Parts: sequence; structure tokens; C-alpha cells
Amino acid sequence: MMRGGYNLAMHCPFCGDEDTRVIDSRLVANGEQVRRRRVCQSCQERFTTYEGAEVAMPRIIKSNGAREPFSEDKLRSGLTRALEKRPVSFETLESVIGNIRRRVRMSGEREVAAGVIGEAVMKELKRIDQVAYVRFASVYRDFQDINEFQKEIARLKTERGGR
Repeated sequence: MMRGGYNLAMHCPFCGDEDTRVIDSRLVANGEQVRRRRVCQSCQERFTTYEGAEVAMPRIIKSNGAREPFSEDKLRSGLTRALEKRPVSFETLESVIGNIRRRVRMSGEREVAAGVIGEAVMKELKRIDQVAYVRFASVYRDFQDINEFQKEIARLKTERGGR
């Protein structure tokens, strides 16, 4: 397909042919992305593409004062480590990432302190998985001994009504 002099065809990642067709589209990540299943008309291989709006994210101010671009990969990596071997789906992980991105973007600020993101991660993890929350909190808050784990677990129990 040509638009404004640009070829907009999705190339097949297997054979490189431009003749691909969408066979299914679904909203994912709380409507932040569109997942499309495609089939190559030439080699018949199927593949998935994701489409999302590209929005400028604020820069992140680290605790040492350094500034760096927002990194969804770093966010996903930290969440994945906390959620390792926990019963949390890929869709839930992507939803959490979308929630955090939205919160950061909606701040309207050009720069956001890293602590804002850390607290947003803590809030989301507390909501979806308490074990992952404690794992993340232990690194984020730099727990030094078992007493700090116990205090955090006691705080969780109190918030959950002793359950």
C-alpha cells in the first residue's frame, strides 16, 4: 500500500514479502495497543505485530541527580524479576506497565523523579501479588535484615485486615 510516497506494507519476517494480511486484531494492555495476527500470502507463515501510539514520555531524575529517558524495558525487567515464578499472567504484567506509563505521562511533567515510578510499581505489585510486592520492596527500600521483611509483611497483614 502506498501513501504519500511511502510503502506502508508490513513485510513478512520469514520471507520478506510485502503481501501480508491481517487475520485477527485485538486490543491489549488496557487498550494501549492493538495486537494483530497476520499471515504472509507468499509463504503462509503467521506472525504477530503490535501497534501503539508513540507518546513522548518525561525524563526520569535518578536519586543521584542524573537524568535519563523513561525506559519501559527497565520497568518491565524490574517487574519481571519481582514476579518471577509467581502466578501472574503476561496480560496482567502488560496492564501494570500500561497503568504506570499512563500515570507518568498524565503527570504532565517534563521530568519525573525515579521515586514516583518506584512507588507506582509498589502500588501495582501490592494490588496484584503480595510476594512480588515484598520482593520489590526489599530491593527498592534496601532492606538490611529480616526485621525489615517482618515489618513489611506485618504492614501488609494489617492493610488486608489480618488475612
